[in-house]
Amino acid sequence: MPSMTILSTTAVPDHVRGALTRWMTEPAPGLYVGTLSARVRDELWRVVGASIGRGAAVLIHPESNEQGYALRTVGERRRIPVDFDGLTLVAFRPEEPLPPAAPD
Repeated sequence: MPSMTILSTTAVPDHVRGALTRWMTEPAPGLYVGTLSARVRDELWRVVGASIGRGAAVLIHPESNEQGYALRTVGERRRIPVDFDGLTLVAFRPEEPLPPAAPD
């Protein structure tokens, strides 16, 4: 049965954006919303994951768990999902320290 799916992308190639807009609406740049079957959702996610390049993406879709949804990510992001006793929480990666400034 089709269900609401949300996909957010950052810096993905144009051909990936084109593939997503065949199945989903893009109400804001990089944000895709649609009602997809699990089969179509998983195939789109496979395409996104294989073509992400230096970009990143987050997929949220209904799931029969305590939270009622699943969260998947691909690519380098500062926020990372962490399983905490069956709940998906979001942790932040530490920022990379800046190199020391050169003396004048």
